[in-house]
Amino acid sequence: MTYIPKPKIHHPDLPKNALGLTNRDYEGVLSTLCAGCGHDSVTAAIIQACWELAISPHRVAKMSGIGCSSKTPAYFLSASHGFNSVHGRMPSVATGAYCAANDLTYLGVSGDGDTASIGLGQFAHAIRRQVRMLYICENNGVYGLTKGQFSATADKTSKSKKGDIAAFDPIDPALFAIQMGATFVAKSFSGDKEQLVPLIKAGLNHHGFALIDVVSPCVTFNNHDGSTKSYKYTREHEDAAIDLVDFILPRQEISIRYEEGETEDVTMHDGSVMKLRKIDKSYNPYDRIAAAEYYQRRREKGEVLTGLLYLDNEAADYHTRANTDPRPLRDIPFSELCPGAGALAKINDGAR
Repeated sequence: MTYIPKPKIHHPDLPKNALGLTNRDYEGVLSTLCAGCGHDSVTAAIIQACWELAISPHRVAKMSGIGCSSKTPAYFLSASHGFNSVHGRMPSVATGAYCAANDLTYLGVSGDGDTASIGLGQFAHAIRRQVRMLYICENNGVYGLTKGQFSATADKTSKSKKGDIAAFDPIDPALFAIQMGATFVAKSFSGDKEQLVPLIKAGLNHHGFALIDVVSPCVTFNNHDGSTKSYKYTREHEDAAIDLVDFILPRQEISIRYEEGETEDVTMHDGSVMKLRKIDKSYNPYDRIAAAEYYQRRREKGEVLTGLLYLDNEAADYHTRANTDPRPLRDIPFSELCPGAGALAKINDGAR
């Protein structure tokens, strides 16, 4: 992975937050993702949210797996802790880190393949254990690093770049999380920064597992008629004398603005249309069963419901449920962590 630092020079009059930090202090290295990638819009929203919350960057642990989405933590909060795990295993690493240092803010960034395919079991157990973290799934329906195969979230009957048709029903991370017992579930679109930033701020302050499933268009592989999650690939270069199969023409990132309760048709660069519906004020996000039913009904109408889908205000995180020592493991003396053979023998005698 190539890391390109950003220039340290910035305007002296940039606004500062309560910590005296500017928005630039929450950035990372320059993105190497394709120009116009929706993931970069998510990165911008994370930077804005953390700046507005005045979170100390060194008190954040950002976690990721493998994939285009898992590259994005390099692009924000350069002064934070970070760990890039193996494919699909980010939730387990985050769980271990949270047990050792439960006083940090945990932010996991994953993709639809990393989450709903190889990492589905890991994702499920992080939910049921209520690991206190914000888990952002950047969802584009394809494996962008391995030439655009369908992921498990690809909509049934959608077309791949090669013209293949998705034959199986998709796994919907938001609906799955509601059904698995997540206590904060939201859905958003990478181009709707006005909605996404407040959701990120709320998720970072939630006392339990918080998921934001973000539809984040891929400019490279979901770029054809029939795609439901991305932009159009530069087809005019396919027959060129020079092999330009990996050339991506820079695209304008899609951004929208629409009010609560409204439905917005978003036209992608390939001409396909994604129908977004923003939850209205009458929606009740505190009823898990009703939330799942309403979300499913909107899916059947071909709509992508966005906003806060479900919230449990009485959520208890992993440490509360497991009744563990409230101190981070790193602060517990070794004599307590390893009391010796005598203590072990006493425990074994009590079990006989």
